Amino acid sequence: MVDDGGVPAITSALLPGAAAYRLWGRDERPAFPDDGSPRSAESYYPPPDGSRFMINRIPPGELVPAPGVDVAAALAELDQLMPGAMACNDPDEPGMHTTDSLDYVLVVSGEITLELDDGESTVLRAGDVVVQNGTRHGWRNHGTEPCTIVGVAIGADRIA
Repeated sequence: MVDDGGVPAITSALLPGAAAYRLWGRDERPAFPDDGSPRSAESYYPPPDGSRFMINRIPPGELVPAPGVDVAAALAELDQLMPGAMACNDPDEPGMHTTDSLDYVLVVSGEITLELDDGESTVLRAGDVVVQNGTRHGWRNHGTEPCTIVGVAIGADRIA
């Protein structure tokens, strides 16, 4: 199957300037032969044996909603567009999140700081690659231009 259609951006008034593009996903382990047609991918992040392929655009600065944004309505909309994603976020530290997945991330453009649970942070630029192993982390754009990252998330079991 071939599809060259556009992928709509997932945006929110809670995250002005940010956009997520969910390109592909499946909730089960692949088996071949496979006709290549889209599979079920209910939650935003994959379950064990599932996978997701996505692009994220992160604007520079703090992601602060504009005054007057109905936060409850915006959260409900995000939960509909990105099922389960908000539950992975740390309510005490905005932007920090943990997923039960092995993530391969490529910085395509711009600059981004990856913050880890232990307080360590690393600045990444276009061409840099990160392999994230289910650790708590956050992405911060301290630069002046939007950053685009491409990621593949493979669902994993968390045993501890």
